[in-house]
Amino acid sequence: MTTHWTVHRTTHPRFPFRVAVERDGRTLLAVRASAAWPGPGQQVFCLREDGSEPEEPMTLVERVPVISCTQLGRKLAIVLDRPLRKRCEFLFIAKPYRDRPGSYEQVFFRTEAGIRSHRSRSRLEVRGGDAELQLVIDSGERYAWKFPGAAVTTRKLPAGDYALLDGERIAAVVERKSFDNLLGDLGAIQALHHALAHLGQYAWSALVVEAQYADFIDEKRLEGRWPAPFVARALAELTVMHPRLPIVFAGNRKLANQWTHRFFVACAAHRAAPPPSIVRETPQGELSLDDAGSVDERVRVAVMRPGRERFALTEIGAEVAGASMVAVRRVVKELEREGKVRCLGRGRGARWEVAGGGE
Repeated sequence: MTTHWTVHRTTHPRFPFRVAVERDGRTLLAVRASAAWPGPGQQVFCLREDGSEPEEPMTLVERVPVISCTQLGRKLAIVLDRPLRKRCEFLFIAKPYRDRPGSYEQVFFRTEAGIRSHRSRSRLEVRGGDAELQLVIDSGERYAWKFPGAAVTTRKLPAGDYALLDGERIAAVVERKSFDNLLGDLGAIQALHHALAHLGQYAWSALVVEAQYADFIDEKRLEGRWPAPFVARALAELTVMHPRLPIVFAGNRKLANQWTHRFFVACAAHRAAPPPSIVRETPQGELSLDDAGSVDERVRVAVMRPGRERFALTEIGAEVAGASMVAVRRVVKELEREGKVRCLGRGRGARWEVAGGGE
């Protein structure tokens, strides 16, 4: 796919420029601006086009290839393929009306220099939420981390050791490793690659290590179990082979626990107030019902779907592609132990009821 930045001169007296990001003939974003590029330390107010093709005559001023176009919360960050005037962003703000309900959009065009000089340069995009975290700890986890104030349950997770739930769906997952755990896993690094590949399929995931990176290249700490150069190469390989998966060397158990807690808080806050869709593209990175991590998870989502009151095991089996009746029974039994469903009757004709009607 080829993406270009285009600037046209228009006949409008107040907004004489049309700035657009186009990909393969489709317009991802188009705004009307008072300048083709903001001056030093300035930001330019823009109006977003409504999606219809412009009819007035326009003159092409420049057309530049785009290296990257990334949405970061309420901002669209763009890097152009040229040596100067190459980094900029569009900031989208929803402002409430003063005299009536609702809000209207404001768009500001800013350069890298303008961003650094603005008073909001240190403002966080994701702010901590007040909602109670719904967490799951894998049933095989020993000496589990603590999460004060969170609602914590225990069950077998399809991947990782700790997970943040959004309803019945896993929203974020963390794999925990101690120094000895990770060293031991290097002896079966191909199996570790498979586990991390599964972990990396979730929208938010991380491998959190209760040690410092320096510990893994310290010959005294390694005690002859592995040569330090091999461990360094192996850790580098994990990073290269799993580029979407952050590997966090937190230092110790306490800091690893704290990092994971803050990670889950940020994920929950982001889900509670998702940023607007800025460009005309289908959002990526979300796990749908059809491609969520495992069959067990998809069965849980299907059973606990909002509005479902009663069901038969065969109905769930037919609804979830690739789910065997053995898997359906196993997951439904787990939900029964958790008090989320109950059985009505016996035998093959038995039906199940969702506590609270799936709400």
